Amino acid sequence: MAALDKDKVRKDFDDAVNMGPAEIERWLKTEESLAVGYKGEDGSARESVGHASGRKIVRILRKNTDDLTTDDYAHMRKVVGYVRRHSAQRPHNIATSRWRYSLMNWGHDPLKED
Repeated sequence: MAALDKDKVRKDFDDAVNMGPAEIERWLKTEESLAVGYKGEDGSARESVGHASGRKIVRILRKNTDDLTTDDYAHMRKVVGYVRRHSAQRPHNIATSRWRYSLMNWGHDPLKED
């Protein structure tokens, strides 16, 4: 990945993730966080995809840019795509919606946009 591409991925990621690492960690410990998200075809996975993503996002946010790996950049791109797609599905009432909770697992609190 070229340096310019990395800069764009980092900027897009920083735009999409509007929660800090400590804030995400606190959120991931809540019942609401654990209750939402895709847990496999049969729903039997212990952790949702978004919850696992939140843990990766915290690790990425705590790294120096020079220490980011190719896998980190790939996950950052995945986060940006998820936040963009999911944000387009905005429901009328968001404050206590599963939609918001799912986005928060991905490091984005839509209430911070308003």
